[in-house]
Amino acid sequence: MKKVLVVEDSSFFGMVIKNKIQTKSNFYVTWTKNLSETVKELNKANNNFFAAVLDFNLPDAPQGEVIDKVTSKNIPSIVFTGNVSEQIREFVWSKKVVDYILKEDPNSVDYLIATLKRLEKNPDIKILVVDDSPLFRKTISDLLQNHNYTVLAAGNGKEALEVINEHPDIKMVITDFNMPEMDGFALTQKIRERYSSDELIIIGISSERDTYMPARFLKYGANDFIVKQSFLTEEFYCRVTQHLDSLERLQAVKEASMKDFLTGLYNRRYFFDFGQKLFASAKRDNLTLACAMIDIDFFKKVNDTYGHKAGDLVLQHVASTLKSRMRGTDIIARLGGEEFCILAVNLKENDAKKVFEELRQTIEKSSIQIDEDQTINVTISTGVVTELTDNLEDMVNRADALLYEAKNSGRNKVIVNKLNFLS
Repeated sequence: MKKVLVVEDSSFFGMVIKNKIQTKSNFYVTWTKNLSETVKELNKANNNFFAAVLDFNLPDAPQGEVIDKVTSKNIPSIVFTGNVSEQIREFVWSKKVVDYILKEDPNSVDYLIATLKRLEKNPDIKILVVDDSPLFRKTISDLLQNHNYTVLAAGNGKEALEVINEHPDIKMVITDFNMPEMDGFALTQKIRERYSSDELIIIGISSERDTYMPARFLKYGANDFIVKQSFLTEEFYCRVTQHLDSLERLQAVKEASMKDFLTGLYNRRYFFDFGQKLFASAKRDNLTLACAMIDIDFFKKVNDTYGHKAGDLVLQHVASTLKSRMRGTDIIARLGGEEFCILAVNLKENDAKKVFEELRQTIEKSSIQIDEDQTINVTISTGVVTELTDNLEDMVNRADALLYEAKNSGRNKVIVNKLNFLS
């Protein structure tokens, strides 16, 4: 459990912040009321704080001295205070904090918790900064690193495309316009040929005094535009966060539409939509493609004997085993009921025998906890085709026929291309 340091001299606000953070998140809170207590906590060997929430005005540190004490330990810090003067705001942002949140807003604690949750997710988010100015590239990179993002950098559009090829999971690109080799417009176009706006965010940024620059960036496919001369740190963070929040919501909806709710595997619709592309690619490039149909033996008996809750646990167990035993590039789907299907590229007949026999054995030997003091065991039958047919549907039907041959000949076995591979 990650730990958050809260420094707050008000007993009321301190208790509210601590209780809300611990209730609405998985963070554990250590609460101190002044600079002296804070220093003692920071000096404890076992206190590795993930983030800190700091009041600006403390009895023994009225001018924000606590900020330097905490940030010097490389702890991402959020200033949570009732002070609203522009002088204090500028002073706080000069300390490279994560955010500055006012207590007077009724929703401020919820915003604070959302910021902490974002900080927890950010190390898994890659952002590429593209600018031919080393100084500005570093400025933007440092701001993003303050929020725990994984930051990559490039000096022009050509270099940026090379970085994207090496890191295809990049979620955001922040790009200048005027660069050698390839400018920001050309880079945006190239990225949009590969990624849609609901897969990767592009923010254009430029010092060019061209009133049409923002519109041109947006027309080329950017999601947003920032002018360097009017650059505000607070606004920059808000834009980056809002775009990533929107991207995650879109991706969650998209994932829900292609995943089976119970098992987390792909559903039938996605399997055939994506599988058609995989099949066509294998056919075009003369690749090996294995199609396996898998069915849980006597699954109805599990439901009738132990109830549907136990049946759900069995389905989840088998699905989890499939995901852990197969490769990340394999397509694993629940087609319905207790029936699963797998598409695996570059899996030849002999390899398929080994892979699916090991899978069968793993499930046979594992136990499933269905309540506090009861476990059950299940087995699977599998039919596998490793020879490309005319189309994907035909390949699935042939694997299904082999599956039923496995069931009719005793269950708990794997049949590959009509060759029995007995348990």
